[in-house]
Amino acid sequence: MAPLRSWLPIDPRSHFSLHNIPFGIISISADSKPRPAIAIGHHALDLCAFTAGNGFAALSSIQPRQSVFSESTLNAFAALGRPLHKVFREYLQSVLLKDGPFPDVLEKNEKLRQSALIPLEDCDTHLPLRIGDYTDFYAGLHHAHNVGVLFRGPQNALQKNYKHLPVGYHGRASSVVVSGTPIQRPKGQILVDPEKGPELRPCRKLDFELELGCFVCASSDLGESIAVDDAPDYLFGIVLMNDWSARDIQAWEYVPLGPFNSKNFGTTVSPWVVLMDALEPFAADGIENDVPSLPYLDERGRKSNFAIDLTVTLRTASGKTSTLTKTSARNLLFSFPQMLAHHTVGGCPFNVGDLLGSGTISGKGKDEKGCLLERSDNGKIEVELESGERRLFLEDGDTLTLSGVCGQGDGALVGFGECTGTIVEAVR
Repeated sequence: MAPLRSWLPIDPRSHFSLHNIPFGIISISADSKPRPAIAIGHHALDLCAFTAGNGFAALSSIQPRQSVFSESTLNAFAALGRPLHKVFREYLQSVLLKDGPFPDVLEKNEKLRQSALIPLEDCDTHLPLRIGDYTDFYAGLHHAHNVGVLFRGPQNALQKNYKHLPVGYHGRASSVVVSGTPIQRPKGQILVDPEKGPELRPCRKLDFELELGCFVCASSDLGESIAVDDAPDYLFGIVLMNDWSARDIQAWEYVPLGPFNSKNFGTTVSPWVVLMDALEPFAADGIENDVPSLPYLDERGRKSNFAIDLTVTLRTASGKTSTLTKTSARNLLFSFPQMLAHHTVGGCPFNVGDLLGSGTISGKGKDEKGCLLERSDNGKIEVELESGERRLFLEDGDTLTLSGVCGQGDGALVGFGECTGTIVEAVR
């Protein structure tokens, strides 16, 4: 199928093609109030200004609900549900389409173009949704195996429950931040010398984790279980996610209840939410599970993962950039619908804006590792960067960037942009 073409000039390699239409929250220097927008090429379409300029006048079914674009988060829009997400997205595509049905709405409306189309470089982005709860899973099989080998040996790399259920833990929503927010090196208890006991000191093994995040768009009640067949209707869209990790703090604290301060100091998400409808053409199988699922997790062959090409780059304080990782989002053993079904099987309620993390995504190859813990063999093997510099873990001044994109053809890419954070020194 030929790519959709817009009357608005769009770089053919842009992540934000007409096939995408991701939603986010922006502000500008002239108006600091955060409001909803979509990304299209090198521009943001300010949906608050678009609404005020009667941009939705051509579609009567949208008008009673257009007040959602006066909000400072996407929660109200997300709560409209997936059928209406699709209506809004397809209408905006038609408004931006070359030779489309609504040229008078924006293409020939110079006043509205001036007020609503803003270069992305002039926009500040914000967390797209208000996050009530955040749960991080551990569905990256290759990552789980590699880490298990490091700490328990190849014979016991995976715990006995691993292939039977999506392993997860409750994260800290208050420290989820939008791309571009500096990440302060955390302090915590670290066991440097077992003979002397732990010390309180800055983390020396600061790491990234390459993940996807998925936002929930529908609520469930206390005591209600969401069936795996119905779970896709509860999913709003996906972002890139970096769940920063302090490995030396984690090593001391994680027994018996799992990570705590080693994970709660910062989680970075990309600002543009790619809707599930935009990702549907790229639906794919994940890693085949050789253990049969219990019925409540059985998707019966439904393709619920996505062929997203993922890349991680590191820019050091010297200004030189190296590629650390290239892998695929297909390297997950469990899908987001399965994670949601498992999370609610005991009756845990969900709210609009809740966030699910996939867990670290790694492939099988050396250059497909989703964290430095794997790449450096827990600090034993230096990773040589393209600049000639070396790393065991992240240093102050390092900038870590995740990117992800679906598709190969020019003009039809569906991407996420970037998810970036720079490490700053610990507070003394």
